[in-house]
Amino acid sequence: MSFYVKLDLLVLALPLALSFDRKVAFWRRWPQVFAAIAAVLLVFGAWDVWKTAQGVWGFNPVHAGDGRFLHLPAGEWLFFICVPYACLFILECVRAYFPDRVWPFPHAAVFAAAGVFLAAAVLFRGRIYTGTVLFSVAAVLAALETLAPATLRSRNFWAALGLTYVPFLAANGILTGLPVVWYDPVRILGIRAGSIPLEDFFYSFSMLTLATLVHDVAGRRRAAR
Repeated sequence: MSFYVKLDLLVLALPLALSFDRKVAFWRRWPQVFAAIAAVLLVFGAWDVWKTAQGVWGFNPVHAGDGRFLHLPAGEWLFFICVPYACLFILECVRAYFPDRVWPFPHAAVFAAAGVFLAAAVLFRGRIYTGTVLFSVAAVLAALETLAPATLRSRNFWAALGLTYVPFLAANGILTGLPVVWYDPVRILGIRAGSIPLEDFFYSFSMLTLATLVHDVAGRRRAAR
């Protein structure tokens, strides 16, 4: 078992063990959680296959192992399962234990922010990873505003997202520090927080926001049945 797989399982371990807590009862939401994970696998799995094939990034066989499926090691595929699961678990814990508040920012402001990220994506299109992650932020903001505006305005959503960045910084710092994952310096801006490229923060935001969007929309549909 590669180090990357072990790190993924470590991320998953506590949320999975606590999924049967009575107050949160996360296991009851598994159908919508699995729908969210499937969406992440489809969108970001395809993204990673594309970027890896282009040499935007790659994986160190010392820590990720030699086996590959569609250019990706087992740890990278498992990442798209374990990280969204842990993120959605944190979200439901925050919702269960803390009162929410609505932040009434204007509809137009969200699309304006999406437009800024889209313009930045065009500006940095020559740095393919930078341009792609900025475009992805624009896309998920527009999708969330269109399909789940209440989620976007929920203080608990932003609190949970902020809490998720704590384990993200720890895990991603390990992945980029060893490194388990390496990046082509020509395809990124080169701005880093420690060993973590700036682009990874936008990548994480897009992936976890997509997971939340699918989770909440699927949950709404289940409740309406």
